[in-house]
This record gives sequence, structure tokens and C-alpha cells, in this order.
Amino acid sequence: MFQKVLVANRGEIAVRAVRAAFELGCRTVAVFPYEDRNADHRVKASESYLIGERDHPVKAYLDIDEIIRVAKESDADAVYPGYGFLSENPDLAAACAANGITFVGPSAEVLELAGNKVRALEQARRVGVPTLRSTPPSTDPDELIAGAEEIGFPVFIKAVAGGGGRGMRRVDDPTRFGEELGAAMREAEGAFGDPTVFVEQAVAAPRHIEVQVLADHQGNVVHLFERDCSIQRRHQKVVEIAPAPHISDELRAALTADAVKFTKAINYTCAGTVEFLVETSGPRAGSHVFIEMNPRIQVEHTVTEEITDIDLVQAQLRIASGETLEEIGIRQDELRIRGAALQCRITTEDPANSFRPDTGVIRAYRSASGAGIRLDGGTTGTGVEISPHFDSLLVKLTARGRSLRDAVVRARRALAEFRIRGIATNISFLRAVLEDPDFGSGVVTTSFIDERPYLLTGRIPADRGTKLARFLADVTVNQPNGPAPTTLEPSAKLPGTLPAGEIPDGSRQRLLALGPAGFAKALREQRAVGITDTTFRDAHQSLLATRVRTRDLVAVAPWQARLLPGMFSVECWGGATYDVALRFLGEDPWERLAKLRAAMPNQNLQMLLRGRNTVGYTPYPTEVTRAFVSEAAEVGVDIFRIFDALNDVEQMRPAIDAVVHDTESVAEVALCYTANLLDPDERTYTLDHYLRLAERIVGAGAHILAIKDMAGLLRPAAAAKLVAALRERFELPVHLHTHDTTGGQLATLMAAIDAGVDAVDVANSAMSSTTSQPPMSALLMALEGTDRAPDIDPEAVLDLEPYWEAVRRVYKPFESGLPAPTGRVYSHEIPGGQLSNLRQQAIALGLGDKFEAIEAMYAAADKILGRPTKVTPSSKVVGDLALHLVAVGADPAEFAAEPRRFDIPDSVIGFLNGELGEPAGGWPEPFRTRALEGRRKPPRVTEVAPEDLSLLEIPGNERQRTLNRLLFPGPTREFQQKRDDFGDVSVLPTVPYLYGMEPGHEYPVTLEKGVTLLLGLEAIGAPDKWARRNVMTLLNGQLRPVRVRDNSLESEVASAEKADPGNRGHVAAPFAGAVTVTVAEGDEVAAGDQVATIEAMKMEAAINAPVAGVVKRVVLIGTTQLDGGDLVIVIE
Repeated sequence: MFQKVLVANRGEIAVRAVRAAFELGCRTVAVFPYEDRNADHRVKASESYLIGERDHPVKAYLDIDEIIRVAKESDADAVYPGYGFLSENPDLAAACAANGITFVGPSAEVLELAGNKVRALEQARRVGVPTLRSTPPSTDPDELIAGAEEIGFPVFIKAVAGGGGRGMRRVDDPTRFGEELGAAMREAEGAFGDPTVFVEQAVAAPRHIEVQVLADHQGNVVHLFERDCSIQRRHQKVVEIAPAPHISDELRAALTADAVKFTKAINYTCAGTVEFLVETSGPRAGSHVFIEMNPRIQVEHTVTEEITDIDLVQAQLRIASGETLEEIGIRQDELRIRGAALQCRITTEDPANSFRPDTGVIRAYRSASGAGIRLDGGTTGTGVEISPHFDSLLVKLTARGRSLRDAVVRARRALAEFRIRGIATNISFLRAVLEDPDFGSGVVTTSFIDERPYLLTGRIPADRGTKLARFLADVTVNQPNGPAPTTLEPSAKLPGTLPAGEIPDGSRQRLLALGPAGFAKALREQRAVGITDTTFRDAHQSLLATRVRTRDLVAVAPWQARLLPGMFSVECWGGATYDVALRFLGEDPWERLAKLRAAMPNQNLQMLLRGRNTVGYTPYPTEVTRAFVSEAAEVGVDIFRIFDALNDVEQMRPAIDAVVHDTESVAEVALCYTANLLDPDERTYTLDHYLRLAERIVGAGAHILAIKDMAGLLRPAAAAKLVAALRERFELPVHLHTHDTTGGQLATLMAAIDAGVDAVDVANSAMSSTTSQPPMSALLMALEGTDRAPDIDPEAVLDLEPYWEAVRRVYKPFESGLPAPTGRVYSHEIPGGQLSNLRQQAIALGLGDKFEAIEAMYAAADKILGRPTKVTPSSKVVGDLALHLVAVGADPAEFAAEPRRFDIPDSVIGFLNGELGEPAGGWPEPFRTRALEGRRKPPRVTEVAPEDLSLLEIPGNERQRTLNRLLFPGPTREFQQKRDDFGDVSVLPTVPYLYGMEPGHEYPVTLEKGVTLLLGLEAIGAPDKWARRNVMTLLNGQLRPVRVRDNSLESEVASAEKADPGNRGHVAAPFAGAVTVTVAEGDEVAAGDQVATIEAMKMEAAINAPVAGVVKRVVLIGTTQLDGGDLVIVIE
């Protein structure tokens, strides 16, 4: 036996050889280029030596002189080539012989014969083994094209010097032969150093079956039965099975006999594989033809080892050292098939990206184990960087069982156990293949995958843990909201154990029993005033910029349902919560609504609906309004509070009709209150104005009348007068909503209640007052002992206050900054929620210390625009104009007189064009006419494509996604991008979500029932030259490194230009690799034309034009290394 064996390879076969040599008592030598210095085979070998030059790692493994140099330097007496690289190169075998070193494999002469596919075919024909038609080998395209035409299509182009699918193409279309020939020759030269190819006849519906042989130097040959390698993609084997299923004993005997016959005929030695195609249909079904002999060990040799108990690598070494098969103990008559085995090749090839090999750092690696599972891997593990230089194979999974079914079940289980994060893999594809009903039950052919395109779009690993860890790491590094004001989880302040038993019936059960009209009638007839809790929506919209997350609402909802069943309604959806959830929170508002519905089945859930705008800011076709209302009612809305910013009933009518006619929900229609109806000088917003408006609302079909006092301008006496008049004139119940900006609105509520109002809005005291609603506890105490006191336990309300206090503390950075009530609202009339937002906008503009000037300018802008009722979106118009005038230092009087001299915000132009309707006091003239001179008039109604209108007819997720996209296209894109990048971030605890993680803390994250991740922070690394930091997170106690860009630092490296995914004319690199552009600026290209080539992991692929057009710009010069998504060319 050898004393020292040099392994002239890398990856899993090098590790496999080192292990086999160790078991035989041999020392081992590894070789590696600089780029492979961290590889496992270098570490596992007894000695290791650097070969080649930097930046040319593949060339190093193909450098025979370097291999011989190291063999001599290390005193190795044998060279083991493995497979790939130089394993089939006769020059290496000859060089070994010339230097007195044993080559573990056949002689150079036999390698030249067997490895040269054309000569091998000639030899097979000579000894009577059936073959296919083929051409002589050549590098002359014209000669090969003529040969292909003579054979007839389809044909294969095959590299003479190699295998493994590289340098091979199947061509069915004669017009594509030239292009495919060039790609195959370039790939062959890159992989094997030889561009020579030949053309061979293709067989229809073939099975690919190969026979493993071993031969010693005395001419003894045995076969170790056959393997079925028919599951292939692009002629590369994906799954291999031994023995081949569903073949007759006669076919097995014929295949093995021909394999042995050919092996003996060429005086072969060592391990080899004789490959055949078996036809499965037509007159020649069941017949086989020889295609080639691989004069080396094969990737899939492990399945043969598992069913024969023969170590093939050890056998290679022992035969090469001079032992005979008899001495090794391998005898044909004693060989038996024991059970079945199959192998899956787990690679970094991404099924979602045309199987392009992915590169990057493995962020997490968890492999399979257990009975019947064998893993043969190379350099894999957490932190390993997968480069574009080498083969994409990560690990070979071999499963063994008493039957093929047992082996398949074990393989499926093992694949499910694997967790590889940070790079794409083909595991989802392999699982889809093994789970396909035809895989285990029928005969599979080499077209199995091509005939089942759905296998390529199977399950994609959610990788939820890594995505969430990456999000938290980003927040931890960049601190977008500053340091955490508290580490207390608000749920710790919930009032003890959730009460046991069934959830008591509440207002929703009354609505379901009475119907909307009956429910409204009952509200009008009852003495107790109805209470709406706005804590779940308007309170945090007004105080905390709508930032409270679904998690913190759902956490308290079960207590709300059990402790406060007497609540009239819970306002929890609509308005700004919709787009803020999409834009800032990474949440789907529909998911929020569904969760709250499930958590509070006894409460009427109420939403704010902007008439035909739904929750958007511009009018939409009636079909959109109806679809939105229907979907919202289906998911969980019981009461729709419908309003229009300018009190235009016709703008509200589509929403009213949709609620009344298409749902069983309540249509509560609001008149928006402004000014002071008690003012004798008021000419527009008088009591008669509001009564006429209410009459139109009642005529439109409302179930409940609402008064929507957005700025808190409704004085107590005015409330009493308005409520009394509405109840006297109409039979509908009246519901009052106000904001406590002045601090005196509890008096307004009491005056309204004394006047007979039927329901009022309040908020939990911890989330009340200033720009929010009046405090719930104060109102309950004020009504205690009266006949109008609601059936609500004041102690239960108090029990929930600590929770909401804790929630408010967590969201401290989003506080409006209004420290106390302000009476100035009576002059500037800024709505409560907008007052909070304007303060933040003023700070962003550097005007935080001049807020009084903004308030004054708001009042001036209000007058300039005709004193419209100020509710979203009309309030935004006034605010935009006020901020603009302050920012440019304009005099409001001068602006009002000569608006043509100034830039005007788009929202103001849209308002003046009538986009929101007409103000109650009419248009401000001549200001309006002057301001609109030469200004573009936007459309009154947002157009919706017919295909989108069709999607609105499909209830459920499809309609929800369509509505999100139509109402808020930008925020919806941001939401989808965030969910693609980080997964469902709504499951994260709020403290780390907003402020990041602290070392030493463990953060439980429940993904679904019974599935909880434990996240944590171990350390944050120093920045690299790209301003990225390695953050060592903990996921279920194991390190999960993620890389995060530190936005506070500048990158020292210029970043490559990225393609815009939304621009079809931007052609991007599909994955990391060396890209060469094959077109020039000005060239015309058709869709599908090749415009560049990309080479990575010894594979070349075309980059094709996604659209037809003219090449406007070529970004690259020469061959350039790019990352996936980098821009290559621009087509117009």
C-alpha cells in the first residue's frame, strides 16, 4: 500500500479520498489555490500545499506541472484524481508515470481511449456493444454543423475531454445549433482545457442507466450492478438510484455483460462507469445503447457502495497499489444487491432563477442524520463563503433502505431536516421531485423534469428565522428610532390571567340578531349611552403617528372582549392605519383586521371610511368602493363610519349604498363639523347648514348619524343645540366623535349626552386627551349613578390602563410632542391628528421652534382656500399650503393676491381643480382662477384597468392584494419589499422591532401556533470597506451571522450600478459571475436574443434580452465580475 497519496482535487471527493486513504493507513497531501485556502480538504489532509496563481483558482487545479511539483516536494508515491478537473486527462497519468508516481486510475493510453468519447464508441462497435450515430471530434463549426444535419435532429453536442454535463447541449432546433455549439465549446474549454466536441444522435424518451465496474491489473473485471441516473436537468444528474428500478433481469444481465465486455476490451484498470441509454417507447423499447465510459469514480458512486458494501475509493487505491480483486475480496459470484439506495445532490443552484448557481456566505447550516442517511460533503458549514469559481455541489445525500420506497422516505425526511441559509439551494426542488407521485411508482426518463415544470416552482424555504434576525440586526446597528426608552414588554402589564370560560355576548351579537336597521333602532330607544373605544385606532393615530403595531393591539384584545362586553363598538381600522401599516410597519392591514376579529368576536369592530375614496386620498370607481366594503365586511367590519372631507353626500353615496345593499353591517354616516355654529357672524357653517346636510345623509340610507368634530371645535352649548336638533328632526341615533385638543371636550360630551346623544367616542385614559379623545374613565365616573350610565365596568377600564401606559412608553419617539391642551385650536382649527403630524413635519423642516408661525399660517391658508371643512384629505391640503408658505417665507396676503408668482403644492392644485369636491362656502375667487392658470388638471377619478376590476370580483387574498395595490401602490410596493426581505415582521416583539436587540437578552418570536424562535444578540463586528458589519445573532441558541450595512458610515468601495427590477429594459446579471457583453450600443435586439454570457462555477449561460429594442447603453467593458442584479445593458 502507498505511504502517501496526493489528492489532486477539491471538495467532497477530495475529503472522501482523504478519509479512504486514512482508513488504509496512508498519509495524505492536499493541494489548494489561494481562493480555496479555507477548504475542508486542506485541513483534513496530513499535509497541504498552495498551487497556482491568485485569481486563477480553476486553472490551478488543471495545472499538471503544479500537481507533479507538489507530489515530488511532498514525497507522495501516488496521485488520486477523483472526478472532474484532471481525472480524465491522460497527460496527468503520463506525467505521473514519467516521474515514478502511481496514478490512481487507468493508464494514459486507456484514459485517452475511454475518455475520448468518439474512440470509445468505435471500440464499443468493434466488440459488438450497440451504439448511437455520431460525428468525428472537431473544433470546426462548419464540419460539426454538417455532421449534425446528416445525423438528423435532435442531437447532443458533447465535450470530448469531459463529463458531468459541462460542455454538453441537447439541440432540437437546427436554427439554434450554431449558438449552442459555441456555448458548449467555450464551456468545455473552461472546464477541461479542451474545446473539442462531437455531435451524437439523441434517443427519444430514454432512461440513463450506468454500470459500475472494477478491474485489476491482471485483467479481472467485476461489475457492481447498475444505477439509474435518469433524473437529470441540463444533462446533469440530480437523483441517482441503485439498483435501477423497474428493469427486467434480462435487461440487467445484458447491461452488465456489455459493460464487462467493453471494460475488458480496452484493458481497463481501476474503477470506471459504463453508461447506457435504454429506450422506453416505440419499436426499440427495452433496448440499450452504449454512450460513453467515464474512466474515473463517479459522483454517484455512493449509492453503489450502499447496496454492495464495497468501498470503491479504497478499492481504487488498493488496485492501483497492485492488489488483485481476489486479494481485496471482491468476487463477482459473491456480490449481491442489498436493499436500495438513492442519492440527491444538494447544490447552490437556485430553482427560482433557472438553476443559476448562487454565491455568498452560508449564514446557517444544519444537516440531516439518522438511520439510513449518509452525507458526503466538502466545505460546508456556518460562515463558509461559496465562491463563483467552483462546482455548485454542497453535499451529497445518500439514503438507504430495504426497498426503494424506504430509501425515498428516508431521503425526504433528511431533506426536510436540512436548514441552509444565506444562499439559495435546490433542496425545495429535490423535495418536489421525490414527492412527485410518478417518481417512485413508474418508469422515469431523462425528460422527467422537463415534463414537470411545476417541480421548479415548488415550495421555497421561507427562511423566516434568518430574515427576522437580519431585520433585527439592521435595527440594532442603525438605531432608526434611537435607544429604547424602556425594555418592559407591555403584555407584562395585562390584568392577570385571562378570565376563563366563554366570551360573553356583546354588541355584535345584538347586531347579528337585529340586523343593521334594528340595531340602530335599539340604540335610539335605549337610555344608556353607547361607548365607542377609539384606543385601537384614532387615539394612537392622534398621539403616536399611527405607529402602534398589530401585535400590541391583538395582545390586549382578548381582555377587551371579556372585560368590556358592554362596549358599543371598538374603532380599530381604516383611516391612516391602513397606509401606515403598509408603509412603515411592514404589515398587511387586512391581516390586522382578521386578527382583531378573531380576538374580539363579541365586539362591533368599527372603521373609518373616506366615502368613495375608501381609505385612499382620491376618488375611485364605484366598483372599487363596493369591493372594498364587501371585503372589509367579510373580514370583520361591523360599523362603517363614512365621511367626506367636504361633506359631499354624492361622494359618500357609493360607500353608503355598498354597506346598505351588499353587507349586513351598519352604515354610520358622518357630517364633519367645523367653525362655531353659535357664532352669530358665521354665514356658512350654521345649524341650518348641518341640518340640511343631515337630511341628505338620512335620505341616502344611513343607519346612524355621526358628528365628526376633528379639531375639537364643538363647544358644549353647540353640541347640545346640534344634537337636540338632529334628534328632533330625524329618527336615527346620533353618535358624537370629538378630539380633546383644548382639554374641555368632556364637557362637550356631557352636554351632548344631556341633549340625548346616543353614542360617544372616548379613549382609554392612558391614551386620551390633547389630540386624542376624552378619557373613558372620566366619562364613566361623570355618568355614574345616572340613567344614561353605560353597562361598562369602570374597574375593568382602570385595569387596562397600565397596559396602555406601557404601550405608550414603548412608542415614546412617536409622541406628538403636544405637552398639554391648547386653546389656540379655536383660532387655527387644525384637526387633532394633523396637529401631531404637523409638529413632526415642522421639526423635519427645521421649524420646530417656530410652530406658532405655522399655526398662524395654517389659519391664513384656511381662509385663502375658502375655509373648507378640515378632515383628511382636505386638512392635508391646508397643511401642505401652510408648510410651503412658511418654508419659502411667503406673505399670505401676497400669495392670495398673486398665486401665479409662486410654486403651489400638487395637493392644493388638485383641491382647486375640484378633486375633493366643492367647499360649502364656494370657491375662493379670484384666487382659484389665478392659481389654476396654466396648471395641469389631474383626473377627477382614478382610472382602474379592466383586469384589476376583474380581480376585485374574487373575494379573499386576491381582492385584498388588489385593493392594497390600487389604493396605495407605493406603500404596497414598500410593504411587499419588506416582507420579501424580512418576512412577516409583525411577529417580532415591539421593543427589538423598534430599537434592536441587547446582548444577554432573549427574544421569543412566535411564528405560528406551537412554533417559537428564540432570537438574541451575541456581538457586532467592526465595519468592512463596504461599511457592512457582521452581526452575530443567536437563533435558538445557535450562532446565525448576518451582514448589515451601517448607514452612518460611507463605503470605501464604489458600488456597481444596479438594474431596476421594474424596468424591463434593464438587463441584469442573473447571479454572481464573470459577464461578457456580446452586443454593442446601437444594436437592435429581439426579445430572447443573447446579449451577454455569464460564467460561474464552471458553467456558462446566456443572458437574453427580456424585450425587443435598441441597445442604448453597455455598462461593462470586457469581461467583468458582477453580482446578481448588477446592470449589464440598457435596452430601449
